[in-house]
Amino acid sequence: MTAVDEAARSTGSRIGGAVLAFVVGVVAGLILTVGHHHVWRIGGAELPWGLVLALAGVACLVAGLRLLAADRWPAIAAAIGIVGTVAVLTLPGPGGSVLVPGGIPGIVWAIGPALVSVVVLAWPRLPERGRRHA
Repeated sequence: MTAVDEAARSTGSRIGGAVLAFVVGVVAGLILTVGHHHVWRIGGAELPWGLVLALAGVACLVAGLRLLAADRWPAIAAAIGIVGTVAVLTLPGPGGSVLVPGGIPGIVWAIGPALVSVVVLAWPRLPERGRRHA
């Protein structure tokens, strides 16, 4: 293989990886938006465990892609997929129904994935540690 073929394959694989990460982000955004509604009622209190797990899922997906990939593009693509999907699903549908209702949990879910993604993407890469020889 020549250097040009290697560079083209590398660019193609990077674009393909970013597109795949975007699709995974859209699917995760759909699933987590539906799941963020779940609450656990204990006595008179409601614990929003669905919202907590959904935000943790966003953090895990974006952080996992950030750690595995050599650059930030797959994590950025997944974050765009999640945030875009959540933004679309917060809009009222043709019949007036919404998947993200108003109120504190809805506001946290509408803003939370973007904030979590920005924090994970802005976090600096840790330097590689050298192996210790005994």
